[in-house]
Amino acid sequence: MVIKMVKPDAKGRITLGHLADGVSRFAIIQDKNNRLILEPYSDVPSREVWLFRNEQALNKVKQGLNDASTGKLIKRGSFKKHLDEDIE
Repeated sequence: MVIKMVKPDAKGRITLGHLADGVSRFAIIQDKNNRLILEPYSDVPSREVWLFRNEQALNKVKQGLNDASTGKLIKRGSFKKHLDEDIE
């Protein structure tokens, strides 16, 4: 399915416009028919990489998000007493 036709500029560049929203880079894959396929990638901040490397933790986060989206929540009250106001 053709989504958008693009034409390279004088330097061989093409623009994708809104199709590139949220994408930080693309991998270019050339298939056996010499077609170019753009595989979009989004960068993850280094402080969050651990989560994607820890399958058990990632699954717990996914389960929590699923529970929240389906209304499976337990009210635990305020956690304000645990707040460390010196942390920025």
